[in-house]
Amino acid sequence: MPLTHDPIFTVRLAESEADLRAAQRLRYDVFVDELGGGGAMVDHENRLERDRFDPFFDHLILRDEARDAGDRVVGVYRLLRGDQAGRIGQFYSEDEYDLSVLKSSGRRLLELGRSCLHRDYRGGMAMFHLWNSLATYVADHKVEILFGVASFHGTDPDALAAPLSLLHHGHLAPPDLRVRARPDHFAAMDRIAADALDRKAAVLEIPALIKAYLRLGGFVGEGAWIDRAFNTTDVCLILDTARMSDRQRAIYTRGTGG
Repeated sequence: MPLTHDPIFTVRLAESEADLRAAQRLRYDVFVDELGGGGAMVDHENRLERDRFDPFFDHLILRDEARDAGDRVVGVYRLLRGDQAGRIGQFYSEDEYDLSVLKSSGRRLLELGRSCLHRDYRGGMAMFHLWNSLATYVADHKVEILFGVASFHGTDPDALAAPLSLLHHGHLAPPDLRVRARPDHFAAMDRIAADALDRKAAVLEIPALIKAYLRLGGFVGEGAWIDRAFNTTDVCLILDTARMSDRQRAIYTRGTGG
């Protein structure tokens, strides 16, 4: 639905339980209502998408201060630094991927997750504001490697053969960044040979968030992970800030716009 007002965006970290619940309500709208996801701690009665990791993450929230109806939180990003992961004993995505190569690198890590926008704010300036604030957070904490899982809708990797193959053939992480999907729900991504792939058609099937990381020089790990609870096929994205070109760094620091 097109916006009927000019939004006034502010971005900050969640500061209260009320902030966190607003973020979880937006996540419920997107991940449960829209995408059919679930989970052991999802609160359907109060429409909250939550899990055991939430208390350990920083939650970046985008608010539209001009919004009259409903929550003013219209975008969220969940952030977990290496020192925070130490307190819970793991990163969220370690349930899906072996992160040993990153954790043993000695570099400062930041895991990103649960990125979503209210449907009325997609395709406009909202993501620009989230990415700008994320860039500031990364600089403030001297983060070197960003990573996290991003999702395709559905759990049939054969239906996603073209985009998964394109990611594998064109964007597979180098060995020093190449995390690998855990074997319990592993799905090979090289499902179509590189010379048989319709690249133009495959690109159209890649979600906007994944494309944004690729424009910044991001890579994917080895293999996809089938997340049946969330009704998604996940890939692990890795972005090494030291490998970014000046052009990519300029895009990142002013936001991707999509």
